[in-house]
Amino acid sequence: MITLFKHEFKQNLKSLLIWSISVGTLGLMCVLLYQSMTEDMQALSDSFSNMGAFSDAFGMSTLGIGTLKGYFATEVGAVHGIGSGMFAAIMATSLLSKEEDGHTGEFLYSLPVSITKVVAVKIAACITGLILFSVITGIFYISGVAYLGENFETDLFLKYMISVLLMNIEIACICVAFSAFVKKNMIGAGLGIALLFYFSDLICRISPDLKDYIVYGPYSLANATEIFVGNEIAASAYIISAVLIIAAVVTAFVKYTRKDLAS
Repeated sequence: MITLFKHEFKQNLKSLLIWSISVGTLGLMCVLLYQSMTEDMQALSDSFSNMGAFSDAFGMSTLGIGTLKGYFATEVGAVHGIGSGMFAAIMATSLLSKEEDGHTGEFLYSLPVSITKVVAVKIAACITGLILFSVITGIFYISGVAYLGENFETDLFLKYMISVLLMNIEIACICVAFSAFVKKNMIGAGLGIALLFYFSDLICRISPDLKDYIVYGPYSLANATEIFVGNEIAASAYIISAVLIIAAVVTAFVKYTRKDLAS
């Protein structure tokens, strides 16, 4: 089991490093830009807060970008939210299908390990990768804040990063379930799923008639502006997320263990 875990983790290591460093660097650049924009920040904050539905969708009507906390939530929050969701989808979408697509399934499943254990190890390696992604990108962001020497609420930052991690786990589990039904690496479909969740969340926040449906999407767990302004995420969002994660994982196990695997 440990050998399989190491093998699976090594397969994802290159992608993990590329995505975490890329997203972390983009977020760091956004943080460092704050200092050079300080003089114009208040005027920008006033302008952005009066853009109606657009301001509501990105939280700029409740948390101005004139402070580092507000700037981080709106700018870095958007970069990290989209980037982490896409990474989770990419890694999870190919988690099971790559064995058939790469014609390695016959060898892998001839080992004295049940398919159920193989799937469990793969999911564990995927979640480990998501945790490391959060740690690496978080180090980039904190380094930028430390360089600026600005006051920053670390407890809210940690809460946000943990919330995004939970969101990524939900997206990954949904994509793993999708991966169990296909025989090719459909990374594009995984990216589409992640972007669909992101833009669905934006649309629900823009439209007053759809606000009640926000809790059904993964991004409801990790809205940066709500977290940094001190609002609590709705309990129903966590319940729905837990149900979806369990349903997705069960679906992946049931479908894949009964699947006629191509060699």
